[in-house]
Amino acid sequence: MSQDQLVQNTINFVKTTLHDAEGGHDWFHIERVFNTTKLISQYEQVDPLVVQLAALLHDIADPKFHDGDESVGPKMAHDFLKSHQVDDYIIDHVVNIIQHMSFKNSLESSSPTFSSKELHVVQDADRLDAIGAIGIARAFNYGGFKNRALYDPNIPPNLNMTKEEYKKSNAPTINHFYEKLLLLKDKINTETGKKLAEERHQFMLDYLEHFYNEWRADSAGHNL
Repeated sequence: MSQDQLVQNTINFVKTTLHDAEGGHDWFHIERVFNTTKLISQYEQVDPLVVQLAALLHDIADPKFHDGDESVGPKMAHDFLKSHQVDDYIIDHVVNIIQHMSFKNSLESSSPTFSSKELHVVQDADRLDAIGAIGIARAFNYGGFKNRALYDPNIPPNLNMTKEEYKKSNAPTINHFYEKLLLLKDKINTETGKKLAEERHQFMLDYLEHFYNEWRADSAGHNL
């Protein structure tokens, strides 16, 4: 089987599997991450097949939708690639990327046990989709999905969460900006990713300023 056919088969598999997924973690999220991965890869020395497969399979079973079980996604990715006779070294690399790319893993104090340029590229693409205009839309979509408050002035963000606290958090969506989204710009790995992150980060800061002004019915910045 050609690499192009393998990628197409993977696309078909992901589309089918995520057909009824929550709107921030559906096929369109995967497609955006896939396209951004290919964009960043133009400027990085990486294995194109590994990064494409990892981008397509990285959220095949997001733990948030599987009772926090972080083993489901890597196993599904492994089994799918194995069924397509993909070389073991590629499967291992893709599975390692899926296991190590999540933001919540960065909350652990221990040093990462796996790193590669391919991980950095896919991780950047995924983090870029969590910030900017689309990142804001995804945050509120998921907050609505979980029936969370938009904002509560009496619940401050927790800026020192452990991984387990992060996984169990039910805080208002605005808190998520401070607990994750605004932190991502400084966690981007590649130079291309950093350039793309700057504008998206600023968009979120501008959005928050408008949000608080409207929350307070503040006349600042309006021609009243």
